[in-house]
Amino acid sequence: MRGEQLHITLIQPDIVWEQKAENLQQYETMIAGIQGPKHVVVLPEMFSTGFSMAPDLLAEPMDGKSVRWMADIAVKYRCIITGSLIIEEDGKYYNRMLWVQPDGNIGVYDKRHLFAYAGEDKHYTPGEKRMIAQVNGWRINLQVCYDLRFPVWARNQGDEYDVLLYVANWPQQRSLAWKTLLLARAIENQCYVVGVNRVGTDPKNNVYTGDSSVFGPLGDVIWQKTNEVACHTVTLEKEPLQKVRASLPFLNDADKFILL
Repeated sequence: MRGEQLHITLIQPDIVWEQKAENLQQYETMIAGIQGPKHVVVLPEMFSTGFSMAPDLLAEPMDGKSVRWMADIAVKYRCIITGSLIIEEDGKYYNRMLWVQPDGNIGVYDKRHLFAYAGEDKHYTPGEKRMIAQVNGWRINLQVCYDLRFPVWARNQGDEYDVLLYVANWPQQRSLAWKTLLLARAIENQCYVVGVNRVGTDPKNNVYTGDSSVFGPLGDVIWQKTNEVACHTVTLEKEPLQKVRASLPFLNDADKFILL
């Protein structure tokens, strides 16, 4: 049956600070080595630069080098590639997650919740709309890092999506929160949750242990990796998701609301 499986590859890198060419080469080497089928390849938040507050120096337009690289990779390896990067549009800067398909179509999600603790809100413009992407019969809700702390923004109202996907630069000192909140989002939304993070240390002495994870709709750990660069493909199955929602129809009892 078409759409039963989703092959999703998580890339957990050690991002080279503000060095786009080195990072893109690192990713292409990893993508070229992926064995087996792949529908979606996921890179972390600000994958080409690290979590930088210098958009005036690093931002690209939507036809910039990194976006063109994503489009080329999608065509060359016949997959969707997604992750966030620093984009300038209409004089504003965005922490923008792109969903780049091999047919040339590009979906856009601008990070809604900007991390004021690090000054992100002073440099970037927040997004206003969610994006639920589709591939092979699966619906995927795209989210970025700090969005994870705001469950209303991610709430699955009925049967809106099957996978909740977070890309992040989430530091080690809050890794317990990262893993706990990913788990909670899976249970409360009765969906698969995929979280893709980075490892290494940035110039601000933030240490990242990765903990990229995949959780099932009952909160079971399908895959998790800590303290290592990783490139791993997980195959998600539609049937277990459907069984959970049919046997435990908790979403039917959720509060109704409208996101403004």
